[in-house]
Amino acid sequence: MASRLELQSKLEELLGVKHVYYQPPEGLKMEYPAIRYSKNRISTQKANNSAYIKHIRYEIIVIDRRPDNPVIEKLLELPYCSYDRHYVSDNLNHDVLTLYY
Repeated sequence: MASRLELQSKLEELLGVKHVYYQPPEGLKMEYPAIRYSKNRISTQKANNSAYIKHIRYEIIVIDRRPDNPVIEKLLELPYCSYDRHYVSDNLNHDVLTLYY
């Protein structure tokens, strides 16, 4: 299982800029295009009274003024990544994906 910091680096590489934010605080001024991501769920598989496999699910939100950011296609090429929904807020396009990493 890769670490969250490895995921951070991968997202920065795919986006092409360092505007990748992990659970940013409310007042943070983000620059766009950006990726905001957070841990969504941890699934465990257990045997012999202990957890032996953990699957961490992240919610990834691509935020851009453009409706079709090419990073979405790049993210969907990652294993265990799926597209969830699109919405517009404050004249910014938000594309929500789920990634197990």
